[in-house]
Amino acid sequence: MKKSLYILSDGVLTRQDNTLCFQSEEGKKFLPIENVKEIFVFSEVDFNKRMIELLSMNEVLLHYFKYYGYYMGSFYPREHLNSGYVILKQATWYQDKKRRLDLARRIVSGAVENMLKVLKYYQNRDKETGPSIQAIEDWQPALFEQTTIPEVMAIEGRIRELYYRAFDPILDHPDFIFEKRTRRPPKNALNSLISFGNTILYTICLSEIYKTHLDPRIGFLHTTNFRKFSLNLDVAEIFKPILIDRIIFSLIGRKQIQKNDFEPESGGLMMKEKARKTFLAEIDKRMETTIRHRSIGKPVSYRRLIRLELYKIEKHIMEEKVYEPFIARW
Repeated sequence: MKKSLYILSDGVLTRQDNTLCFQSEEGKKFLPIENVKEIFVFSEVDFNKRMIELLSMNEVLLHYFKYYGYYMGSFYPREHLNSGYVILKQATWYQDKKRRLDLARRIVSGAVENMLKVLKYYQNRDKETGPSIQAIEDWQPALFEQTTIPEVMAIEGRIRELYYRAFDPILDHPDFIFEKRTRRPPKNALNSLISFGNTILYTICLSEIYKTHLDPRIGFLHTTNFRKFSLNLDVAEIFKPILIDRIIFSLIGRKQIQKNDFEPESGGLMMKEKARKTFLAEIDKRMETTIRHRSIGKPVSYRRLIRLELYKIEKHIMEEKVYEPFIARW
C-alpha cells in the first residue's frame, strides 16, 4: 500500500534507478517509488532534476514547508487526468456569481454542521459546549441570507470564532488555552497545533485534487488569484473539525503532546520535531481509518472521503447531481 513520506531531517533525496534514496546523518534509506503516495519535506533537503523526473513519471506530489511547518509550495506533476471540458465548466461556475454563491454556501454549511457534530459529541461526554452550540445554531440561518461571497465568509468567520471558544471546556487543560486564533506566527501551543494540522490537511486535499478532473486553482469559497491554489482550501473547510480538531483533542487528552513540546520562534510558539512526528503519525492513522459510507454501503477511509467530496463537486458543476457536503454521523 502506498504511504505518505515525511522528511524532517536534513539530507539529500536522489534517484537510484526507480528507487528514491534519502541520505542523512543517520545513513541511507531506500524508498521504492511505487510505495510512495506523496512527499512532505520539513527540512533542508537537496534534490535534482532526475529525482523530479521520477516523481513526475509516477505522479507523486512533493510538498515543502519551512522548518516549523509553514507551507512553501508543491511540485505538482503534469496533470494526467485534467479534462478541458471540466475545467471550462469549473471556470464558468466560478464566474457565475449566483452559482458560485450557492456552492460556497453549501461548502460553509457542511463545515458548520461538522463543527456542531464535534461540539455535540463532547457535550454527550459532559463537556460544557452547550453555549457554543446554541450560539452557532443561532447564526446558521444567516449563511443563506448573504448575497456575496465576502458576506458568507464573514458569517463563517464569526461561527468559527464561536466554535473555537468551546476548545477550552473540551480540553480543560491549563497548558492549552485557546485565547484567540492567531496564525503567522501562532502565539500559543493550541494555535500552533491548529495551524500545523490545517496546513497538512490543505496539502492532502491538494494531492487528492490531482487524482480528479478538477483544477486546484479554481475554488468557489476562496477567491481564485495568481498566487495559490484555492479549491483545496474549500474542501478542507468541511473536514477540519472532524479530522484535525479531533486529532488535537485526542493527542492532548492522551498526553502525547505536552507543554514542553513547543519552543519560542519568531515571536510565536512552534512545535518541536518530536511533536510534529507525533502529529503526522496520528494524521496518517486517521486518514486510513474507515467509516461505513451510507450512499456507497461499504467502509471507506477518511482520505477516500475527501476524494469523494471532490467527485461530488465535479458532478455538481457538470449539473449531474446537486452537491450535498459530507456531514459526519456519530
